[in-house]
Amino acid sequence: MGFKMGIVGLPNVGKSTLFNALTRTAAAQAANFPFCTIEPNVGEVAVPDPRLDRLAAMAQSKQIVPARMTFVDIAGLVKGASKGEGLGNQFLANIRETDAIAHVLRCFEDGDVTHVEGRVDPIADADTIETELMLADLESVEKRLANLSRKVRGGDKDAVAQERLLKEAQAMLEAGKPARLVPVAEDDQKAWKMLQLLTSKPILYVCNVDEASAARGNAQSAKVADMARAQGAAHVIISAQIEEEIAQLDREEAALFLSEMGLEEAGLDRLIRAGYGLLGLQTYFTVGPKEARAWTIRQGTLAPQAAGVIHGDFERGFIRSETIAYEDYVALGGEAGAKDAGKMRVEGKTYEVKDGDVLHFLFNA
Repeated sequence: MGFKMGIVGLPNVGKSTLFNALTRTAAAQAANFPFCTIEPNVGEVAVPDPRLDRLAAMAQSKQIVPARMTFVDIAGLVKGASKGEGLGNQFLANIRETDAIAHVLRCFEDGDVTHVEGRVDPIADADTIETELMLADLESVEKRLANLSRKVRGGDKDAVAQERLLKEAQAMLEAGKPARLVPVAEDDQKAWKMLQLLTSKPILYVCNVDEASAARGNAQSAKVADMARAQGAAHVIISAQIEEEIAQLDREEAALFLSEMGLEEAGLDRLIRAGYGLLGLQTYFTVGPKEARAWTIRQGTLAPQAAGVIHGDFERGFIRSETIAYEDYVALGGEAGAKDAGKMRVEGKTYEVKDGDVLHFLFNA
């Protein structure tokens, strides 16, 4: 599994520029006017992981297959979007289909790039977007509660449970807070996710700064960092302009460019890692002479379900997994060395897969 992250924000904050860099394409039109993104652009990107390259080199794998992430560039929202202003609710619907939200905030001054509100204030921008999403959620919750009323009166258990969750969301939204602050019991997690509330999704604030501020940020991004900490949210600092330039370079040129800018790595790599952390995702590997491949799973996934990410038959017929920790695989020179040293473990159905595990599954067809 991968995951889908929606890129949202006010017009002209750098969303499409960031998307172009993410997907290494010019598929999204980046122009200096509102609503230049008429349809949501969808792009898949490889998840950077140097561990995969090292494993492939050790196993002399012919092919390297990284994990994938999907990014959705969603047109700029404006105040009143929940009531149809700007391009309205069609874009709110696109956000519902994502697993998490990357909220791009303008943290740079540039007189040549217009701001829809005529000022640069990332905190106010964040409030504008959050308010529109909460208003849209509140309208959705009220409609669903009205539609459920007959089933609830009839004693439908699913409807009663759904009504309970919707009322909890409604109370939070009416208090002016996002639905993600509602404490949800483990047993309710699946039903809660099915509600697809916009403000229930994890949020990652992306501070789009000027080139000079790419390494350490600036006063504007510091305000966003404080806001994120207060909310228990994550944030990253990126210069979308730098990322777009890096996207046009080969690996060696990009490394030299980053070094000259005082950066240890591309901001996009930090963004992807932050996205993984946001959703509690991790990676395991399958390695052999034909290919080395990275697979994405949620933290806490058991071995049969991890096998099911490759193919449903692997999960249904799961017998056991032969497991080597990444550190042991590397330190002992590969699978044979790990096996000789007793570091290849046989794990059963209750094994919780760890980040970096190198796995080989045995199953009944």
